[in-house]
Formats: sequence, structure tokens, C-alpha cells
Amino acid sequence: MSKVKRNIYDILKGSFLTDESAFNNWKIILFVVLLLLITITSAHNIDKKVIKISELNKKKRELRAEYVDTGTLLMRMKMESSIREKAIKRGLKPSKTPPKKIKVTYKD
Repeated sequence: MSKVKRNIYDILKGSFLTDESAFNNWKIILFVVLLLLITITSAHNIDKKVIKISELNKKKRELRAEYVDTGTLLMRMKMESSIREKAIKRGLKPSKTPPKKIKVTYKD
């Protein structure tokens, strides 16, 4: 059997884990497994954050639309014509005489 075939056979058989130099191989294998676990954990955390960001953006758009609608409604309610109509419904009428300025003076 050629040397290349024997090396491939030894790798498939797993003899590199039971040799005299297996301690060095185990260190490398454990290091690679640790890096893989860290990578997988990071990927899951990033996915969760991306989903959370998209949910927050959607909620932000909804709140912005509600803010604009409320602002428009408030502007309509503050219009003089709207206030005049509500005052007439309550029995109030515009004054025919202009308002007078009252000046208060104090004597010490």
C-alpha cells in the first residue's frame, strides 16, 4: 500500500487520535470545535438582533404614521372655523363689541 493511501486510511480509521502525538491533535481539535461553537453562537445572536431591529423599525413606522395622523387631527381641531362651530353648538356667539384692556395698578 502506498504511503498516501496508508495516510488516508489512518485518518479514516482515526488512528491520529490514539498515537503518541495524539495530545497535540486533541488540542487542535478542541480549539477548532471551540471556534465553531463561538461562530454558531454569534450567528444566532446576530439573527436575533436583526429580527428585533426589523420589528422595531416596523413599530417605528406605525408610531410615526400615528403621530402624523394625530398632528393633522389636532391642526383641524385648532382651526378657528372648527372652534367657532363648537362654540355655536354650545350656545356661545361671537362678541359684537371688541374686547377692552383692563389695567390694574397697585398702591403700596
